[in-house]
Amino acid sequence: MAATNHRATSRTCSCGNKAPKATGQREPVEREALVLKHAHLIKQIAARLATRLPPTINAEDLVSAGTIGLIEAIKRFDPSKKIQFKTYARFRIRGAMLDQLRLLDWVPRSVRKKESLLKEALDRVESAKGWPADDEEVSAELGMDLESYHLLLQEVRGMALIGEYELARFLPELSCDSVADLCHGDEGEDPFQCAGFAELRDFIAEAIARLPDKERLVVTLYYYEELTMREIAEIMNYTESRVSQLHTRAILRMRRRLRRYFPELASTCSHG
Repeated sequence: MAATNHRATSRTCSCGNKAPKATGQREPVEREALVLKHAHLIKQIAARLATRLPPTINAEDLVSAGTIGLIEAIKRFDPSKKIQFKTYARFRIRGAMLDQLRLLDWVPRSVRKKESLLKEALDRVESAKGWPADDEEVSAELGMDLESYHLLLQEVRGMALIGEYELARFLPELSCDSVADLCHGDEGEDPFQCAGFAELRDFIAEAIARLPDKERLVVTLYYYEELTMREIAEIMNYTESRVSQLHTRAILRMRRRLRRYFPELASTCSHG
């Protein structure tokens, strides 16, 4: 526990007290022009998220939240940082959309329960065998055939969004700007912040490296190359649903490793 507390201190030291430079003090006409210029990002990101959400979620809610995120990005962007505005805007747009989804509490209790059962089965198999479990092993552990297991992966795919949100949620003292820096390799000048960011990046990189080859490829193409599930399916010569299954399974594995870094996740992952 002491080691965990030390990591938490190094990750969050001084970040919450550092106010971002307000370089977005622009004239209203200029701000409006920037919103119009980058509005296409909002639709792109909303479309990517929508493919992993149930049809009951109104895409317009995502677009509205993303618009607020873009406006906030324009207000807070610091050109002295080593990232492009487009990169920063994408981060804040996506974060605003994930915030909106969290507030909607859109995941049914039944889906949360199924995701918990799936996670527990994966944990049991991998703890016993000492290496990543395959579909046949996990489906056998759950007492279901392979087709039913694949349907289960499809059913809980939206829970992967919660996994993406958890990283920022468990770094509560970091500003959104600092998390953006983490994602794009700009740690800033604070030595404690640098050490914490480097450690966390290494941990995430290790979690990705430990994924089975196909899941690692999906994660790389989706998050780093920013391809859609359909584009990834074409590259891998799979169906889009199969790529979605691989993505869901990869997120489940990574969340398992994240729980070692953030013990708080052990209780919150099964919440609901």
